[in-house]
Amino acid sequence: METEKKRVALISVGAAIFLTGFKIVVGMATGSIGILSEALHSALDLVAAVITYFSVRISDKPANRQHNYGHGKIENFSALVETLLLLITCVWIVYEATHRLITGNTHIELSIWSYIVVISSIIIDYTRSRALSKVAKKYNSQALEADALHFSTDIWSSGVVLLGLICANFGFFFADSIAALLVAAIVIGVSYRLGKKAIDVLLDKAPSEYIDLVKSTLCEFPEVKYFHSLKIRTAGADTFINVNVHFDPEMKLNQVHEICDTIEKEIGTRIARSEVYIHAEPQDPKHIQTEKPDNY
Repeated sequence: METEKKRVALISVGAAIFLTGFKIVVGMATGSIGILSEALHSALDLVAAVITYFSVRISDKPANRQHNYGHGKIENFSALVETLLLLITCVWIVYEATHRLITGNTHIELSIWSYIVVISSIIIDYTRSRALSKVAKKYNSQALEADALHFSTDIWSSGVVLLGLICANFGFFFADSIAALLVAAIVIGVSYRLGKKAIDVLLDKAPSEYIDLVKSTLCEFPEVKYFHSLKIRTAGADTFINVNVHFDPEMKLNQVHEICDTIEKEIGTRIARSEVYIHAEPQDPKHIQTEKPDNY
């Protein structure tokens, strides 16, 4: 697992290095703000790809005495850093494109290389995005998911720049600056989604889909008389679940233990890389009245 994650992350670093260098050279040669904005976007993607590479190396380290829940949140922190880098990109793009539109300095030098770099970028971004997304889903890696989203965003932004170049070819040079502003709008939208997801995990927001799944699983066991105090948190690819479950007070301890093991295994098959902790209690009507009814 760790090898595959590191391999796909390292390939993304190589792709980002190539695209950044290619776009800078062509952007400087043509003076295209659209291509230069893409170059800056790719440069920050390179930084993000490097951060992702190191985060996936650290995130799968086992829990230790100092980090009882493992190192998974480094992936979520990495995703948040990538969000901030994307927002920095937007500030520069919006400033430069607006300045050119206001001053009227929108002329760019078109060449065949302008089209080659943008089309090459679309092809590479599509390939990298699919590879990263596949591994991210396989291992529930938010860092790789963020990296995949970066590359998929580049596909759309490169498409916008390509449209701007085509318009400029017919004398509509201002279209290049407008294309750059559209790139910024796309990046802002992606940044919001990435940042919100990363912050939710860092603040231990319980994932609603997992809450419903755990509740439905518990309700499938007739031995479970009641449950409460359900708490779920995620860290990277790992999910930690705690719940208090009530059983018939006449049940023997070994029976309760076996049922708890069965419940934990069942939840584990439905939620990948989850650790389930069940606190068993005897069913007591007086106790129930003082607890918040999580299951109903």
